[in-house]
Amino acid sequence: MGGVDGDCWYCHHDMENLCDKSVFTGYTVDGGYAEYVLARADFTFPLPPGMDDAHVAPLLCAGIIGYRALMRAEVPPGGSLGLYGFGGSAHLTAQLALHLGVRVHVLTRGEGNRELAVRLGVDSVGPADGVPPEPLDSAILFAPAGELVPVAMRALAPGGTLAVAGIWLSDIPAMVYESELFHERQLRSVTANTRADGEEFLRLAARFGIAATTSSYPMAEADRALADLRHGRFSGAAVLVN
Repeated sequence: MGGVDGDCWYCHHDMENLCDKSVFTGYTVDGGYAEYVLARADFTFPLPPGMDDAHVAPLLCAGIIGYRALMRAEVPPGGSLGLYGFGGSAHLTAQLALHLGVRVHVLTRGEGNRELAVRLGVDSVGPADGVPPEPLDSAILFAPAGELVPVAMRALAPGGTLAVAGIWLSDIPAMVYESELFHERQLRSVTANTRADGEEFLRLAARFGIAATTSSYPMAEADRALADLRHGRFSGAAVLVN
């Protein structure tokens, strides 16, 4: 997020991420992949100490939005959390959830992603459309696959919440009310983040030593990085370097 108007109802109720006049670096204002970026001082964060640029960069987007999704999923203390998809954001969210005492079940495609999940110490790993070993108190859908929404909803315990973390999602199939929404299961979206989300996540990342698994690409090979991401050729996050 690069700025908000600060005057609307959402800004005055701690929901600045929903401000109608919000702007985003690299999307509605210049930056993101630039060598130098002009930014509002009140929309910047102090970085965790002791990290090189390539490993701190994923915390600023993937990490913060994963934190927002975790809060939206409302996983209770000591509860069970399902992560559908396990890329740049999910592997950071998993680390935070584990440090917070949550049981984490990863459901994802790609052997590399599953191996990374095991190395990070999650409680179980299975295929994206699989059934977790216990009913889930909460779940986060990181994969942009709408067909996984009913799958994740069926995996929720009564009263459970699914948060969809992506800014884009393919169409969601028709859902069966009795098996996928009844018993007060909730389906929520995630829209950007607030500055408070960023400040809190970066504080926790420094406290717990949350580390990004990265694959570096030269800036000139950004297209190759995106293609490799699409085809699952690396685990964790891709980082473009000069």
